[in-house]
Amino acid sequence: MHIHKYEKIWLVFGIGCLFVFLTIIGVSAFAKGNQPPSCLTTIDPEKVDQTPPFNKPGLVKTGDNEYQLNIVASAFAFTPAQVEIPKGAKVTINITTKDVIHGFEVAGTNINMMVEPGYVNSFTKTFDKTGEYTIVCNEYCGAGHHMMTGRIKVVDKQ
Repeated sequence: MHIHKYEKIWLVFGIGCLFVFLTIIGVSAFAKGNQPPSCLTTIDPEKVDQTPPFNKPGLVKTGDNEYQLNIVASAFAFTPAQVEIPKGAKVTINITTKDVIHGFEVAGTNINMMVEPGYVNSFTKTFDKTGEYTIVCNEYCGAGHHMMTGRIKVVDKQ
């Protein structure tokens, strides 16, 4: 069988690119220890209301201009539905759910999480601009899904 010269070049180029790609992935995964995020924090979905910090959801100050926002997603609502955060604050958002899979997206930011029963998702963000941000559920969760919203209001420090 005769293979044309250009076909050989493209074949070698393709196999070379594949080899380089797999080498980079291998070095990244094994030598540097990079791994996909895992669900390290779990929670009993039937006891969310009794498990700290979700027994008292809301904004908690943890340090100098650092906060923790604990949110519970449930049937067509986020608890708390509205939160005020000082401008420039570093906020770690922890969210869980007690019923079905929900989405958690803060429109206009890069915050986007899938919320599953039994797991706690976390995301850290510094809010540098004042204004109102809408929280939406971007995973269909039932008949009232379209009404599942919340608000984060970023205000100047006082």
